[in-house]
Amino acid sequence: METKILKVVRQGKTFGVQSAKSESGTIQKCNIVLRELGGGKFENEYVCAMLGNLAACRFYEGDVVAATLRFSTHEYQGQTFQEILVTDVEKLKN
Repeated sequence: METKILKVVRQGKTFGVQSAKSESGTIQKCNIVLRELGGGKFENEYVCAMLGNLAACRFYEGDVVAATLRFSTHEYQGQTFQEILVTDVEKLKN
């Protein structure tokens, strides 16, 4: 895992997904796009998932956050995909 200081580009709406780990069989999820700080729109960006209680947190374009990211891969139908999960996030004061 890696903790970074990032700027929020956008955050999607929260929705339910199936989860074998949840008692109810579903868990809340939302996607968020985070960009490294720097000179502009050409900095590294990450499309991340936030699950459970974190999915309920709302951030807005331009918010600066400290986020811990977990990078992983999985295979599906012969293709490999990368996933980035936000495991902790905290808005920093501007």
